[in-house]
Amino acid sequence: MSKKLLKSTAIVSAMTLISRVSGLVRDVVMASVLGSSGVADAFFVAFKIPNFLRRIFGEGAFASAFVPVFSELTERNTQEAKEFVNATAGILALVTFVLTVLGIIYAPFIVSLYAPGYKDDPVQMAYTVDALRFMFPYLFCISLVAMSGGILNTMNRFAVPAVTPVLLNICLILAMWLLVPVIDSAARALAIGVLIAGVVQLLFQLPSLYKEGYLPKPSLNFVSPGVKKVFSLMAPAIFSVSVAQINTFVNTVFLSGLITGSVSWLYYSDRLMEFPVGVFGIALASVVLPSLSKENVSGTAQSFSQMMDWALRWVVLIALPATFALYLLATPLLSTIFQRNAFTPHDVEMATLSLEAFAIGVCGFIFVKVLAPGFFAQQNTKTPMRIAVIAIVVNIIFSVLLVGPLQHTGLALAVSIAAWVNAILLFAMLLLRGIYRPQGGWLWFLLRVAASVAVMCAALIYLNEAPDIWHDWSLLSRVLRLCMLVAVGGASYFVCLYALGIRPQQLLLRPSVNT
Repeated sequence: MSKKLLKSTAIVSAMTLISRVSGLVRDVVMASVLGSSGVADAFFVAFKIPNFLRRIFGEGAFASAFVPVFSELTERNTQEAKEFVNATAGILALVTFVLTVLGIIYAPFIVSLYAPGYKDDPVQMAYTVDALRFMFPYLFCISLVAMSGGILNTMNRFAVPAVTPVLLNICLILAMWLLVPVIDSAARALAIGVLIAGVVQLLFQLPSLYKEGYLPKPSLNFVSPGVKKVFSLMAPAIFSVSVAQINTFVNTVFLSGLITGSVSWLYYSDRLMEFPVGVFGIALASVVLPSLSKENVSGTAQSFSQMMDWALRWVVLIALPATFALYLLATPLLSTIFQRNAFTPHDVEMATLSLEAFAIGVCGFIFVKVLAPGFFAQQNTKTPMRIAVIAIVVNIIFSVLLVGPLQHTGLALAVSIAAWVNAILLFAMLLLRGIYRPQGGWLWFLLRVAASVAVMCAALIYLNEAPDIWHDWSLLSRVLRLCMLVAVGGASYFVCLYALGIRPQQLLLRPSVNT
């Protein structure tokens, strides 16, 4: 089973990597064109609002409730599963349509709530409200896209949902190329690009749904038992899955009162932090949730626990070195990828501070992606909700304490602390309830991974240069030096792992391997 899971994870990771690389290209162009200007801040704030709701009604709380119920129905009765899909699509479309209309009408109030600091800047407020109104219909499209992705993932069709986000990046790049020069507001031009992307992404997934026999014929069946179950599970899952988004919302409230550029610095550093989280963490979670859901229906408690153990070992193996590498290479990455034209060395220095703070939480973010499905697969959304509420409170407390002395960096650090609190409490509850029972060999496994990470860090520290030197180098010099650092760091880590006896096939053949 784990060999199949790893293959599926590799497919999703590869497709997600393509998506993240295209996203980096998009951000490079955006940084070059907009830099950390007020217009850039306006777009990023406006884009966060439908994105926040998308995580709730899309791949966040909704998907976490939808996939286990859909998996259970497909195991029992295909026709019942199709009727469930039709009813869910109809109600989800209705809810998100109403929210979209309300969002367009009340955009000024929403921006005031989300970024209260903009009320004192009428121009910034106007740019943000205008962009939000054009972008809100994206919520309707992308929520249906996320539902389609949940269906395809359950049917083991992982590639199409994983590559779909590439279309958003392509549309935004085209918007910067074709629309920004001819529309008086760059924020509005990019918002139109987002709206077009939502429509394109939805159309892209329809052929795959048709091929699988699950192309929805939306109906408003409010009495469907499956639909009732999904929406009852959604309520607590809104908090548990969307904790990172709620923390982002809290941060945006604080950011709106900081100096111009703070939103952009946090955005670009967050994008780089999301790279390992997306390429591996979300990819692994996309595969693990449907697999755990099926295991919960037709497997045993032992096989369920073994599958979680397998996933957690892979998290340690990949996320731990990613955390340290991201911290040590913050300046090289930001300078190489973004420093040009409107994005200055000062912007790199400011974004480096927040990226280092975000890097501290990478392991926590990825652990949450794998630990939460352990509850969701058993249709338990209340426990993760309670834990998520604690994490949100922790984030707010540390944001208040750190935003004064550390400005935008303090907000990034608060998010990382909250992610670790979330992960630790999820892990503790899985152990206490006997849902997860660690397999043998964990201590020896952790010691060998830690030693390999230490060797990688030593190599990166020895070969890296001071930040000022990175700012002064040409783009070609930065690219070549960064490639050398990544190659040496990766090689030193994996060679050390091999020398200490960890082989990929040990985590490939069976979840309970005693590595």
